Amino acid sequence: MKLTIPLLRAIADGNFHSGAVLAERFSVSRAAIWQAVEDAETLGVRVFRVRGRGYRLAEPLEFIDANAVLHHLGADAQGLRLEVLDAVASTNSHLLARAGDPAAHGQVAIAEMQVAGRGRRGRAWHTPFAGALTFSLLWRFQQGVAALGGLSLAAGLAVAQACEGLGIAGIQLKWPNDVMHGGRKLAGILIEVQGEMQGPSVAVIGVGLNYRFTPEVLEKIDQATADIVSIAAEPPSRNALFGELLRRLALDLRLFETRGFAPLIPDWETRHCYQRKPVRIALPDGSTINGVAEGVAADGSLALATSTGQRRFSVGELSLRSARR
Repeated sequence: MKLTIPLLRAIADGNFHSGAVLAERFSVSRAAIWQAVEDAETLGVRVFRVRGRGYRLAEPLEFIDANAVLHHLGADAQGLRLEVLDAVASTNSHLLARAGDPAAHGQVAIAEMQVAGRGRRGRAWHTPFAGALTFSLLWRFQQGVAALGGLSLAAGLAVAQACEGLGIAGIQLKWPNDVMHGGRKLAGILIEVQGEMQGPSVAVIGVGLNYRFTPEVLEKIDQATADIVSIAAEPPSRNALFGELLRRLALDLRLFETRGFAPLIPDWETRHCYQRKPVRIALPDGSTINGVAEGVAADGSLALATSTGQRRFSVGELSLRSARR
């Protein structure tokens, strides 16, 4: 596997590349090149092999390029520092290890592949190699952990705004931390927080945004899934999209740290796929509560109109679904 990622970078343009030339370039045997191609396919990257012509990717790969991303960021994201990784267990875990370092504020880690990516409630996060934007951002707050209740909603809104800013229509939000398109999941947010209840605190904001998913990867996912390439009339480049994501996150986080989630509520609610609709809340004990989603509060809780009056639910381990299913 050590040769696989350098090989993919070498053939990322989608053209044919001779096995003999690749072997010479990397100072390995042609059998080693063949094995690296086999390993690439286990990562979800399809490679065509044609005798006499060599190897070609079924779809070109666009690797994240720090300089290209910084070009798209602009002044709105000043202070962010970007680390691009080929592979890592988890970008959240990678940054959590630096939570005690005051200089880590604004640090961003993005990986072309996560081998132990996590979603909400400990679920595995499946992505093909270089087929998603899986990254984390470390942000320090003077407020305590108790004041960060709406942070995952603010991050989800930033993802939606970034997609819309690049011409991708139909983006919706699902409480508390999913970005949706046409009833299918496009992105998820995982927030991990450390600190005191009254402050200060540090949050690692993990984002997984589907960019280009192969049929093989989709088969492994147990829910309806969307990706940028499938839903955008003119898909932006991964680097342009990542730059816009970081820009919007920086803007919304600066607003959040001074005024909390309250100023973002109207924008969030206009995109909520279940706003004013009948829903069912699944509780940790297996019971359910039906009601109408009335909106969200500054602490990120969901207001539900039920037969016994309005109730509020915090993020916790709840699951929200349409009551019509």
